[in-house]
Amino acid sequence: MEQVKILISGASGKMGHAVAAAIAGREDCCVCAGVDIRTAQYGDFPIYTKFSALPERPDVIIDFSDPALLDNLLEYCLVNGVPVVLATTGYNEDQIARIRKASASVPVFFSFNMSLGINLLVQLAKKATSILGGQFDIEIVEKHHDQKIDAPSGTALMLADAINESLGGNYHYVYDRHSKRQKREKTEIGLHAIRGGTIVGEHEIIFAGHDEVITLSHSAASKEVFAVGAVNAALYLAKQRPGIYDMNALMKN
Repeated sequence: MEQVKILISGASGKMGHAVAAAIAGREDCCVCAGVDIRTAQYGDFPIYTKFSALPERPDVIIDFSDPALLDNLLEYCLVNGVPVVLATTGYNEDQIARIRKASASVPVFFSFNMSLGINLLVQLAKKATSILGGQFDIEIVEKHHDQKIDAPSGTALMLADAINESLGGNYHYVYDRHSKRQKREKTEIGLHAIRGGTIVGEHEIIFAGHDEVITLSHSAASKEVFAVGAVNAALYLAKQRPGIYDMNALMKN
């Protein structure tokens, strides 16, 4: 079996280590190299400080780095025709637009969360919303470790967007209530971020109605679930034509 050669962007970070561990021992893929500003090796592959230093073209890239590196990453992928799994969070609207533009030329897998469970939660939330409609108030609570920079999490926004889509896009997001001295509007979706300790990731969707509350939740016990999801996405993407793909496409495969 010919192995798919995977490059890890952000190789020296915690998720880079997790991806390398998820690939170790697999027969269908291997890590050919890493890119990171920190080049201390911890595996059987070299780590370079920039994409231009790579001696060979990988079959696919898994990126768990930083939104600031997006332009360099996309430039390398476009010039060399390399598919890329974008697992980094915190992109702004302009960056997302550049990602979508790049997908016209190379395969791009773009998801705010690589966990299969979270993406099932999205589908459950959409189903619940279609049934409960405007009868229930909707709040989303997300919890992460104290080192996470962006808030609310990309996953919380992904959940909110999916719910809002099911509601015809007529709802708006409220991130902070301390400065709002008014009753809750019916067209609000509240998003709340908690940061503390070593929480890997917890997301809760609350449907609060008259005398009853329905809660959907997901909790990740380790970063391994995101790493495994990213590797599976990379193997799937390596066979695809240019376009933008997400976990829905992977789950249907």
